[in-house]
Amino acid sequence: MKKTVVRLLALVMVLSLALLGAGCSSSNKKGELVIFSWADYIDPDLLKEFTASTGIEINYNYFNSEEEMLSKLEAVDGGEYDIVIASDYIINIARKENLLKEIDKSKVPNYENLNEDYLNQYYDPEGKYTIPYVAGTPLIVYDPSRVTCQITGYGSLWDESLKDQIVVMDHMRNVIGFTLKSMGYSLNEQDPEVIAKAGEKLLALKPNIRALDGDTPHEKLISGECTVGYIFTSQVSAVLSERPDFKVVYPEEGMGFGIDSLFMPANAPHEDAALQFMNFLCDPEISARASVFTQYINCNKAATQYLPEEFLNNQAVNIPADILGDIEFMQDISSEATEQMNEIWNTFKQS
Repeated sequence: MKKTVVRLLALVMVLSLALLGAGCSSSNKKGELVIFSWADYIDPDLLKEFTASTGIEINYNYFNSEEEMLSKLEAVDGGEYDIVIASDYIINIARKENLLKEIDKSKVPNYENLNEDYLNQYYDPEGKYTIPYVAGTPLIVYDPSRVTCQITGYGSLWDESLKDQIVVMDHMRNVIGFTLKSMGYSLNEQDPEVIAKAGEKLLALKPNIRALDGDTPHEKLISGECTVGYIFTSQVSAVLSERPDFKVVYPEEGMGFGIDSLFMPANAPHEDAALQFMNFLCDPEISARASVFTQYINCNKAATQYLPEEFLNNQAVNIPADILGDIEFMQDISSEATEQMNEIWNTFKQS
């Protein structure tokens, strides 16, 4: 009998302590923020600082492709995640599917720091849903000590002297895209006859391609395995940091361009936390650090004073304004055009 009473009293004490502990925990934790993006796309130190300053714990989830992200967002009807960072073309699709939540800008006062050049683009024409994070454009970079031909644009890549010397990103739309641009067409061309001709021209480039590499193409340039690359902005920066003697080419045919932005899914469970995080990343100093971490173009007009000289002198992330005036966004195209490009790409990779 006494043992039973003791056990009951002990149980009551345990439950009381548990409830007390839960109460203390909830008072210290001000909420949660669920982020969905590519792996390692935000400086971990910035995430820690946000939690330290707000008490909001961050749950970082990552995807491997834009299409994977969209499928998961569709599956949860724009819920489960609070902040998504993704590329413009996929955001445009999500917007058309009503998977985005409008931003209450009164709760994002740092929004005024953003560069107007990166606002109100085709994927968010009224500027209701997105916060630009960073921007970029694939570029040509090459070793002038080993390349004997003059490289001025995409068309130069077909020069016979470049046999077995080029590394390009393993990315269908970008590679077929620069082929189309070399022919005077749009990145988003959908005419089947034009796409077929681009496929033929791309096959003619195969002897010059030493490697398709979507992850570490810069390493093949730094090591000297390849002398020419068509790679993403951050990868060009990686090359220049190790090989400042390399030259950057802004293709004369015009460049593709992309903006990665933050948005809230339509049914984001922690909207207040998401808005606080958006405001945090719009802070000029924080924005500058984010750009240095990612090695992509900064989208915050007030951040320049916080950007280091090395970053400001980097040709990959500080492109002259007159050059940036001749850019084209890669946009979603029809399923028929996509299927045709997929067939071309598979043939190219298997040849």
